[in-house]
Amino acid sequence: MSTVLLAVIAVILCILFRILNVNSQPHKPVIYGRDKNFIENILFIAPFLNEPYMPTRLWGFSGHVQTILHSLIGRVRCPWPIGARISLLLPDRSTLTYDLYEPVGTEHEDDVTVAICPGIGNTSESVYIRTYVHYSQRHGYRCAVLNHIGALHSVPVTGARIFSYGHTDDFNYMLENLTERYPNTKLVLVGFSLGGNLITKYLGEERSRPASIIGGISICQGYNAIDTMVYLLQWQNFRRLYLYVMTDNYRNIITRHKRSLLSADMKSRFNLDEQMIVSAGTLPDLDEAYSRRVHGFPSVAALYKWSSSSQYVGGVRTPLVFINARDDPIVPEPLLPVVREFVSSHDKTMYLELAHGGHLGFYEGGLLYANPVTWLDRALVGLTGGLLMAHDKGAPATADHEPDLIRSATIVYRDPLDKTPLK
Repeated sequence: MSTVLLAVIAVILCILFRILNVNSQPHKPVIYGRDKNFIENILFIAPFLNEPYMPTRLWGFSGHVQTILHSLIGRVRCPWPIGARISLLLPDRSTLTYDLYEPVGTEHEDDVTVAICPGIGNTSESVYIRTYVHYSQRHGYRCAVLNHIGALHSVPVTGARIFSYGHTDDFNYMLENLTERYPNTKLVLVGFSLGGNLITKYLGEERSRPASIIGGISICQGYNAIDTMVYLLQWQNFRRLYLYVMTDNYRNIITRHKRSLLSADMKSRFNLDEQMIVSAGTLPDLDEAYSRRVHGFPSVAALYKWSSSSQYVGGVRTPLVFINARDDPIVPEPLLPVVREFVSSHDKTMYLELAHGGHLGFYEGGLLYANPVTWLDRALVGLTGGLLMAHDKGAPATADHEPDLIRSATIVYRDPLDKTPLK
């Protein structure tokens, strides 16, 4: 009996070690890009981006654990930054809110506002947003956080819609309001997951934008909604379970505001079937029953194509930095070549690809308990400073620091005439 018990324990430990990926070692981020001056400016301000990322030892090398902890718990000892909620009534009668946080540190003389677009269904009240805002405030940056329409329990839906995967007008309304309040501020756009897709799409669209935008940072986006959904519908690497959670969260937002979104008038106008919406098992099912109808698309595929930043990234002319992790269970590695190719053929762009971090996790330090501030929080503040320096100088860092930073970095530069695919 004891032999059988020991065998069972051994099997459980093997499975646990496999899931936790404890045999892995820290790695430096791989930096993709062709614009050496731009990358040198970033690394001059944030040299730790060229150092190995050190996940929490016992569980941080698992993309699943990083992703789940981020989703269920968030950040360690998360603060509540103090800010003000701004409410805007939009032309379509929707009520848009964003939260505004003034800087509490004085690390630089520039007036810089970080405009934050959270992930799907997230708001300024999300734990990872609060920690990042608090850390960014202490480094002298004003922060403005978009609250996706419908996501806040305390704000009713007053129009005929909630947020969508590709609707960038809400973010633009926030930016316009910010530039009215702070005419001399410089804007840095930061987007998480869905928010990363939205700010990239926004910067690549043919539309008017505030001239005060000096750069953007996209974290853990999937770039192509159609391809992303193909992977999420598979059971491999438990992706279907993540899709179920995302579907349930999105459906809960719709049903929570059913008085506005599923009224008799809405059902008649958009041919909505409430039973189809409630029983939808996946996001494509829910988007067929609700999203594509309300937003006026003939099919779910058309909605996803319109929503994907990969359709617009070629039009981006603003300095832009991307971050992804190869162990992200929601955005698997086969979705990443598009961003590698983009930064390898466009100036003033940079892509940081980490071996570990999961989806928006990036916990670091410690054996069991992670540091209160994550690698991602530090990276975003450093990248904001790097974008500010690149904007102000438009030239490489000083000669005393350039050689060591660049020689020791794992950087994939690319000849503009080289057309072979990056893998």
